[in-house]
Amino acid sequence: MKAEDVQEIQGVILAVHRCDSRHVESVPVVEQFEGQIAWQGTVEVFDLIGHSKAKRAYAWTYRDGDQDKTVTVLDIPPVDSPQNAVKMAIAAKAKQGQKTTT
Repeated sequence: MKAEDVQEIQGVILAVHRCDSRHVESVPVVEQFEGQIAWQGTVEVFDLIGHSKAKRAYAWTYRDGDQDKTVTVLDIPPVDSPQNAVKMAIAAKAKQGQKTTT
């Protein structure tokens, strides 16, 4: 991953989670659901500096229309790996999509 991309994600972590971070590694992840690829990409792993509840965060950026969006997931149980971070993000997005107003 390019240094400027890492810095951009670190800026999101700082804005969202109010702490500094240090990039640790890039982990390729393929998440499948019912035999189909639900998500495929690279998850960036960051150590958090000064966060009160988590020591690590997982993050990735994706394209949504003409905008880049960044997802950050804290390493708080049940999230304990890049793979679980992706699973939780997919589940949270699906749950959001199920909400209806009456």
